Amino acid sequence: MELLALPDDGVPRLLLDIGCGSGLSGETITENGHQWIGLDISESMLNVALQNEVEGDLLLGDMGQGLGLRPGVIDGAISISAVQWLCNADKSSHEPRLRLKAFFGSLYRCLARGARAVLQVYPENIAQRELILSYAMRSGFAGGVVVDYPHSTKKRKEYLVLTCGPPSVSSAVPSGKGEDGESCSDDESSGDEENQTVCISDRHRPRKKQKVNKKGKGREWVLRKKDQMRRKGNVVPPDTKYTARKRKARF
Repeated sequence: MELLALPDDGVPRLLLDIGCGSGLSGETITENGHQWIGLDISESMLNVALQNEVEGDLLLGDMGQGLGLRPGVIDGAISISAVQWLCNADKSSHEPRLRLKAFFGSLYRCLARGARAVLQVYPENIAQRELILSYAMRSGFAGGVVVDYPHSTKKRKEYLVLTCGPPSVSSAVPSGKGEDGESCSDDESSGDEENQTVCISDRHRPRKKQKVNKKGKGREWVLRKKDQMRRKGNVVPPDTKYTARKRKARF
């Protein structure tokens, strides 16, 4: 809730809890005076939420297939330990990259401009973290990773803090907390994986792949390949002055 940075004007906001489970996070949202919608893939967990009589609206669905909400209706989104599961192929039809694209694309569309999404994740490695962050950036989000207690094994938590829309001063990525509960400085919140810290990344666009012009194969290469084929016992046309000569285009 702190990382969402909601305006302190007393106006209730509509928040989305992705992977809401039994509604524990939703209860915190209610205590803060906001309304919420919970989405989860587990029907049994949503039944527990109904038994607990949570005040949020509950949706049964797979976030990897898109959220299916109207554009611009959500004022903020949270998720606790759910998004990293999109990197796993639990079914033969699951393609992690397509699922990440569908999730972040639909999340970006349903958020109001300037709204934040704070997603707590537990990536298995650096590659998985970068995969998740890259698809968030491709969908249009600005932001990066915030780490609380980066040098602690038990307390360490990673948050993907994303802003819907172009980056601005107000949407700057906050610092994580240190062992003493104070905010980390820039030096403390960035570093290498060996020290269990994470660099905060700004939005960037993936570079387009450059087309590589393959040079044509020369006569020597063709003759050498034909000799190899002959040694294998294959029938190869005899060498002539026309071998490896470039033919004119036919119209």
